[in-house]
Amino acid sequence: MNSLKTAYSILAVILLCGSKAYAQDAAYSQFYANPLYLNPALTGLKVCPRFTLNYRNQWPSISKGYVNYSATYDQYFDKISGAVGVMVNAADGGGGLLKSVSASFIYAYRLVLSKDLVANVGFQGSYLQNKLNWNDLVFEDQLHINNGIIDPVTIEIPPDQLTKGFSDFSAGLLLGYKERYYFGAAAHHLTQPNMAFYNNLPSRLGIKFTVHAGAYIDLETARGENEDEGMSFSPNIMYLQQGNFHQLNLGMYLNTFPFITGLWFRHNFENPDAIIALIGFQHEKFKAGYSYDFTLSRLTNNNSGGAHEISFAWQLPCPKKVFKIKAIKCPQF
Repeated sequence: MNSLKTAYSILAVILLCGSKAYAQDAAYSQFYANPLYLNPALTGLKVCPRFTLNYRNQWPSISKGYVNYSATYDQYFDKISGAVGVMVNAADGGGGLLKSVSASFIYAYRLVLSKDLVANVGFQGSYLQNKLNWNDLVFEDQLHINNGIIDPVTIEIPPDQLTKGFSDFSAGLLLGYKERYYFGAAAHHLTQPNMAFYNNLPSRLGIKFTVHAGAYIDLETARGENEDEGMSFSPNIMYLQQGNFHQLNLGMYLNTFPFITGLWFRHNFENPDAIIALIGFQHEKFKAGYSYDFTLSRLTNNNSGGAHEISFAWQLPCPKKVFKIKAIKCPQF
């Protein structure tokens, strides 16, 4: 069993930079470009139907790294005074050693608190499944130090189950003030589901707490039909905590339509993590963005290759837009 723990520890270091980050959710750099993943209360924020795709390749210079995919759809419905959304996430760790997939359904209720203050309250139900490719794992009793030969036989006992599925629940809150300031908070994995492949070794997924806030500063008074046209500036902050892992993102967006740029500093408290640079292109019907994480930690950028992230959002026309609701201004990337 010690060999198994050693193998898992090595995998955790390669994929997530430290055993403390094991069982930690993936963190997207373009967090507002994957809004339903960041906070279920961001569902339906654009009112009309919206479809998003996100891809993240973390540490590509390390063999068999960590790749994440996400796809979402959300839309506001006036009859239910809120929005519904669906989200599918997938992750591939260690070149297929550990794969996970999840599907979520989200409902977000829109509440007008005053003339200037609007709130969204989101509720999310999910089903997650993890799959371990046991045959690709290598343990210390299979290694011959002198000649490097890998023995196909190991004394380690396979887990009770190689595929583990479980239900999960999350909730979030979003506040918008005068269509200029925004504040959000979310709690994911409220039931702390057991992710263990071994029945007698529980491994619960820790609750992830997220707080994010910022401002939308319009630098031009003239606007076209597209609300994103013109020039604007948006400073923002995002903090998340899951178990012993803490992360702080500080940065800003500069919108000079049709282009948008962004720059952040990400700090993991134990060590500086990365500088993140973004370039995006906006159109009335779609948005596309690319960001790169320049690694600042002891892993170094030369060894890790940083991280590449691509986002795409397709804004669909409303079937019949006969209502108007107060907007909550948030970044799009």
